[in-house]
Amino acid sequence: MTVYKQHILKYARRFFIITLPLFLALFFAVLSAHATFAEELTISFTDGLGLTDQALQIIALITVLSLAPSILVMITSFTRIVIVLSLLRTAMGVQTSPPNSVIISLSLFLTAFIMAPVFETSYQVGIKPLTEGTMELEEAYEKAIVPFKIFMAANVRDKDLELFLNIAKEEVPENPEDISTVTLIPAFMISELRRAFEIGFLIFIPFIVIDMVVASILMSMGMMMLPPVIISLPFKLIFFVLVDGWNLITGSLVQSFGVNLTG
Repeated sequence: MTVYKQHILKYARRFFIITLPLFLALFFAVLSAHATFAEELTISFTDGLGLTDQALQIIALITVLSLAPSILVMITSFTRIVIVLSLLRTAMGVQTSPPNSVIISLSLFLTAFIMAPVFETSYQVGIKPLTEGTMELEEAYEKAIVPFKIFMAANVRDKDLELFLNIAKEEVPENPEDISTVTLIPAFMISELRRAFEIGFLIFIPFIVIDMVVASILMSMGMMMLPPVIISLPFKLIFFVLVDGWNLITGSLVQSFGVNLTG
């Protein structure tokens, strides 16, 4: 036991001797970089106004980046697309194919394709003037959010919008850009959930028919112990391939949004 402890102490000493210089080098490199960054980034206080505009822009940028996933889900077409693709996978009976990473990636690219005109308009009217210094942050936000409001208003159900307007005790505005963002976003999201479930119901029907036909054939042959899902899965896959399912699903999803894709 004593020899074993000596071996452990020997290897621990070697490990410490080897890693200590590397750790110190890394520590001083980080410290030097931090000092350089501190010298380059200066935060000035003038007349009690607080941080400079540059520091405020950095804080705003970090906040936007941290909320980017939630913003993507709330005000774009991502919700409908990812739910429909997930329901499609469930209807086909394949639990892990395509994997979640593929579904999310496809949803992101379809969202970017659908929202490209909205992103471009928002950039031109709000973000670009802000970066050029010709517009204040608050005004740039009001300008940049208008294209998203128009997109959401074009795809929200009137019943859902009226629900939140009544709860907030607000009148129905004449122009979409006059709708409050706090009211429009939840109405848009529940509208997207409803439409995604409607599309999912239509997707389930042909696959349920295949399951029922296969189950009936197996029962008539007396093979009740054989799971129908195993037999029906290849037929579902070949059916989806023969009807060019991916083309139909993605085309229907893109065309289901009321947005001009030509910009």
